[in-house]
Amino acid sequence: AGLRPGRPRLVGAPLPAIGNPIFPSILWGLEQVLAEQGYVPIVVNVGADTQRQRFIIEQMVGRQVDGLILATAERDDAILDHCVKEGIPVVIVNRGEDIGRVSCVVSDNRLAMRLTVDHLVGLGHRKIGQISGPHTLSTGFLRKEGFIDAVKANGLKKAQWVSIDSTAYTREAGQVACAALLDKLPGLTAIAASNDLVALGCYDVLRDKGLRCPEDISVVGHNDMPFVDALYPALTTIRIPLREMGAHAGRLILQRIAEPASDGVSIVLRPELIVRGSPAPPGSLTTDGKAAAKG
Repeated sequence: AGLRPGRPRLVGAPLPAIGNPIFPSILWGLEQVLAEQGYVPIVVNVGADTQRQRFIIEQMVGRQVDGLILATAERDDAILDHCVKEGIPVVIVNRGEDIGRVSCVVSDNRLAMRLTVDHLVGLGHRKIGQISGPHTLSTGFLRKEGFIDAVKANGLKKAQWVSIDSTAYTREAGQVACAALLDKLPGLTAIAASNDLVALGCYDVLRDKGLRCPEDISVVGHNDMPFVDALYPALTTIRIPLREMGAHAGRLILQRIAEPASDGVSIVLRPELIVRGSPAPPGSLTTDGKAAAKG
């Protein structure tokens, strides 16, 4: 059936969490590029379970998809190993792998953390905590390394910062990690969250503990998901060019399908810090919300 003339041109796009607000923009850019060449993406939510991921991907391949866009890849990924071994055209989007065998489109996670820390230090913060993502994912691993590099570059001593891994990029995981962070670094005045949903979990914990953002603790997120500008306070966050990321992934998978032996390409997109209301200089407001006296 796959050899019949006129069969659909299909690209599989398994997602780890279809409810994550970053993926619609990535898929928008991907779909536009694929449509220009007559391809259609098949989008499936596969979650974090590797057995389900393997099953879904095998089903896609069995149904004659021409290639795969993987947003599920881990740093050491058995499913990616399988795809490479079987010669399935693959491109990784948003995440990377340690070995670098296939083409990928990612954001500069180290630079993102440098932008975040530089901004907080520039406001006067000297006790900063980070909630990184899962260390099994390139995003979590590199954001943690980027944070550590940035605090050291800004001259902060080990007693002035701490980084805690979250188990997932979710609001609930952010709540757990934020509570642990507050216990581990008493007196911190700022939190760098690895994801906007994680930052939202920080908002929850601060509110429950009677702490105010940004008066008591500043928060910076990551991804600039839809509606974070409508939070109170509006979330300062790292903006990633998600639609551009999807478009690049589409071009790379088309290239891989046309030229299976072509070399892998790594595209690293530049993030941008979007400043809103969630960070402020430490101690800049009094308990009644009025500006503190200077001098």
